[in-house]
Amino acid sequence: MVFLHNSIPLTRSLIKNTTKILLQPSVSTTIPNTQYSKRLFHATSRKLNNKPEEDDAATLADITKSLSPSDLNSLRKIRNIGISAHIDSGKTTFTERVLYYTGRIKDIHEVRGTDQVGAKMDSMDLEREKGITIQSAATFCSWQKDDKEYHFNLIDTPGHIDFTIEVERALRVLDGAVLVVCAVSGVQSQTVTVDRQMKRYNVPRIIFINKMDRMGANPFRAIEQLNSKLKIPAAAIQVPIGAESELKGVVDIINREAIYNKGVKGNTIEKGPVPDELKELVEEKRQVLIETLADVDEEIAELFLEEKVPSVEQIKNAIRRTTIARTFTPVLMGTALGNTGVQPVLDAVVDYLPDPANILNTALDVDNNEAKVNLVPSIDKPFVGLAFKLEEGNYGQLTYIRVYQGRVRKGDYITNVKTGKKIKVSRLVRMHSEEMEDVNEVGSGEICATFGIDCSSGDTFTDGKVRYSMSSMYVPDSVISLSVTPDTKSLTNFSKALNRFQKEDPTFRVYFDPESKETIISGMGELHLEIYIERMKREYNVVCKTGQPQVSYRESVNGGAEFDYVHKKQSGGAGQYGRIIGNFSSYEDASGNRNENIFETAVVGGRIPEKFLAACKKGFIESCEKGPLIGHKVLGVKMLINDGATHAVDSNELSFMTATKHAFRKSFLESDPIILEPIMNLVVTSPTEFQGNVIGLLNKLAAVIQDNESGHDEFVVKSECTLSTLFGFATSLRSCTQGKGEFTMEFSHYAPNSKTMFKKN
Repeated sequence: MVFLHNSIPLTRSLIKNTTKILLQPSVSTTIPNTQYSKRLFHATSRKLNNKPEEDDAATLADITKSLSPSDLNSLRKIRNIGISAHIDSGKTTFTERVLYYTGRIKDIHEVRGTDQVGAKMDSMDLEREKGITIQSAATFCSWQKDDKEYHFNLIDTPGHIDFTIEVERALRVLDGAVLVVCAVSGVQSQTVTVDRQMKRYNVPRIIFINKMDRMGANPFRAIEQLNSKLKIPAAAIQVPIGAESELKGVVDIINREAIYNKGVKGNTIEKGPVPDELKELVEEKRQVLIETLADVDEEIAELFLEEKVPSVEQIKNAIRRTTIARTFTPVLMGTALGNTGVQPVLDAVVDYLPDPANILNTALDVDNNEAKVNLVPSIDKPFVGLAFKLEEGNYGQLTYIRVYQGRVRKGDYITNVKTGKKIKVSRLVRMHSEEMEDVNEVGSGEICATFGIDCSSGDTFTDGKVRYSMSSMYVPDSVISLSVTPDTKSLTNFSKALNRFQKEDPTFRVYFDPESKETIISGMGELHLEIYIERMKREYNVVCKTGQPQVSYRESVNGGAEFDYVHKKQSGGAGQYGRIIGNFSSYEDASGNRNENIFETAVVGGRIPEKFLAACKKGFIESCEKGPLIGHKVLGVKMLINDGATHAVDSNELSFMTATKHAFRKSFLESDPIILEPIMNLVVTSPTEFQGNVIGLLNKLAAVIQDNESGHDEFVVKSECTLSTLFGFATSLRSCTQGKGEFTMEFSHYAPNSKTMFKKN
């Protein structure tokens, strides 16, 4: 599946390179030829755990029994969580409060604050200037609950669709997540995308409804949208005290107690009785919570049928079971910017999200026909880790690794399973945004980083005792392309920048189009490419001119012509002489498509020797490379030579090759020449409510609708459309479907361009 399937650059060098081609918004594209069999990048879409949770339970129980008490004790204190949401829902602001309340930072700074510092997790200058998260940032912190200290490995992810790969690779290695939803806007387009990503990697989540202090905030409407749009049973475990600007705190409906944030920055928690005006609402929402849990948990269902009221402990245990099983999602609420309701979310992370021992992680045994192996999060087992993110740091390539099994120490040798290369771990660090803290050892379930390892994103490392390979992450296809031309003085740095960015970001792709002589960069959106062009300027001092890649048209003919051409050139001594006679016509295959050119000879009696006919064929092939109309390739023509004449002295290969080129050009222009343009197979998928909008958009583009399939929630339209009318289609589709429409596109064939016809000369 591809999110907002929009496009991969359609260049001539790539149609042969790919079987599926996606279009880009607001840019011209070059249609590739069909010469190569593989794409430059391979996108994998494999789930980590395809078995239902109930099937995993027995396996997890066996794994837990095999763990030592020290392993269990350390794993129960670890939570690997990500913060995800639609853009501008308050992820980074929320993360800033988490770091402050856990004591990881000493003061709070806003994403676009007046103090010119910016949020801790937005370490790039571009992030602080634009007020958005561009790269996922990792950190670690500790939280005290019930006199126990829990260790959080936390990753703040971007919300913009252009940086979706950062969310993909974070969720690939995390055990749980906090999904932040705006109390005013509710479930938005990127919320749906993030939910789909969480489901792809089987990541349990809790939901924090943020911005409760804004005008128009309605958490219960947002919960309704969570149930209807995301198709996940969700229920509130809190209700707000006050509303909008009068928000004072929240009520924990499980324990029936009010929670207030006191102090300038809300770092003091005060608990008290439920306000009288909220008691009825609290009981109502508590009953909704119990009923929702009864639908997904057997223990609560039995109590519900027996009309017994479950205890606080029973409710919490049921929430934890169903959250880890991904059959229920608890919903909390507050305002990160207003310093309200953040600490209860940290308690909920401890109570309801899984530790590494609660998640079944599998690998493939390379030495045993890639048989599935269940990984055991014990430090006594052979080391298995996954490199999920690469960055260029001050000390070389910084590689983020999630340790799934065993442990890794500073000075150990680890082996890249893909390459078989053995590497020494010279330095181990834990990341705190752009800062590092050196450590000597990292155990199972932890996330760390190291330097000096040459690898790619998605590579598996072991200690050499086993050869296990983890499944790779899903890489979406590019949706937009630009041609880039650097200053001549910056070619070396330009090449370095492109190589580095490609290695760091699998969705940033680069290739050279030999037909248009352009360097094409492709990415997930206009902002995505804009950021990389700006980074080239700042980090490598490379100034690039950008433009739209060209569409590769083709030239052909509708008619035919006879030719009798004599090439004669006399000079002092041997000259040139070649005469060819035949006919020139259009050519279509059995399917009626113009996908190739045909050269034939039917010369009898040795009128033209074979070596001269070979020269004629060479002249024909060269003529097809650059047509006489607009200089693009020629397709769908046939040239037959059935007679000719030679000269005993002056005839040679050059003479007949030249004669063929002149005959080709003259006959082509006399045979009703036309321009062919690429026709694409376009498949659009969208929620049923937008069917009218999508059909209207396709009609506006003069697309020929081939098929229309309607399902319960969504519909699929298959059509054919000219590439030239599809420029900007991704943007138009997003606009008319509220960002929920998706499309894929692949090259079908070339067809005459009705707007550009050429008369006979």
